[in-house]
Amino acid sequence: MSESVSQNLRISLVQTNLHWENPTANLAMLEEKIFSISESTDLIILPEMFTTGFSMKAEQFAEPMNLTTTRWMKQIAAQTGAVITGSVIIKEGENYYNRLLWVTPEGEIDTYDKRHLFRMAKENDVYADGKKRLIKSIKGWKICPLICYDLRFPVWSRNINLDYDLLIYVANWPQVRMYPWDSLLVARAIENQSYVVGVNRVGEDGNGFPHSGNSAVIDFTGKVLFREIDNEIIYHHTLDRSSLDEFRQRFPAYLDADRFVINL
Repeated sequence: MSESVSQNLRISLVQTNLHWENPTANLAMLEEKIFSISESTDLIILPEMFTTGFSMKAEQFAEPMNLTTTRWMKQIAAQTGAVITGSVIIKEGENYYNRLLWVTPEGEIDTYDKRHLFRMAKENDVYADGKKRLIKSIKGWKICPLICYDLRFPVWSRNINLDYDLLIYVANWPQVRMYPWDSLLVARAIENQSYVVGVNRVGEDGNGFPHSGNSAVIDFTGKVLFREIDNEIIYHHTLDRSSLDEFRQRFPAYLDADRFVINL
């Protein structure tokens, strides 16, 4: 892929219902949706735990790396010519992780393990937390993908030295807490002078919690460019590079950001 920073970035958000704790059904459903995409795209973004829904049955549903879902993502990336990302349940050693996989058309795989585990669902009792962020590049865009509950913790996502141009959150964020979701996505965009994309699921999960999606694309000023509520949809959006660069040059607030150290 070309690394020219002058290029715009084409992204595709997959907001969908998920079959509860049924990886086979979810992979088949998502494959059908993805292959229905007729437009070219650079990045396909799936929700958090897209093979199972937000399940705490890690012992039952965890996969090792490079097995079914990883190979499926490599196949999808190769056939679409796009990077594909989303999180799944992975076992590594004795630990389980809510792990985001970043898979390129060339078959390269990078990972991010969810840092902030949702203790109200006892996620922290089941999964091990991540220790480092992931920054990836597509067409010269630096991209930082995070997971759901990470959204509530601004220090972890802080864009101190313009580390990234696009901040992504993949989620299973329930409808009852949509106001924080909508508000914090905007806040992260404003404070980090970055595009922000949130991809959430819709439908009721196996615990009876409804999800309304509210997947969104937000620009570096906090303006909501897109938001979809309730409906299953694949939304394509082209992120404009020149407007981002011009804004940062005109209003370089990032130069006055506080420096700090995160204690893991």
